[in-house]
Amino acid sequence: MADVVIYSSDYSPFCMRAKQLLASKGVKYREIRVDGKPAVRAEMTRLAGGRTSVPQIWIGDTHVGGCDELFATQRAGQLDALLAG
Repeated sequence: MADVVIYSSDYSPFCMRAKQLLASKGVKYREIRVDGKPAVRAEMTRLAGGRTSVPQIWIGDTHVGGCDELFATQRAGQLDALLAG
């Protein structure tokens, strides 16, 4: 299974939804919280090509994007293959 990294905030309902989807698939992920950590948020923004919203999700080397993109990948039937690596 591919490594999954999610930059998140404890206060974002979109982060909660994304983590729920991943958990429902039994995916273990590494969560990096950006709350009160401007340097971590800046790193996320740089890695995400300027995107500042949370969550920002990577599966393996693929930047999926945010919650909406994660769910779109699921609806398109591509998430399981991406997670499998």
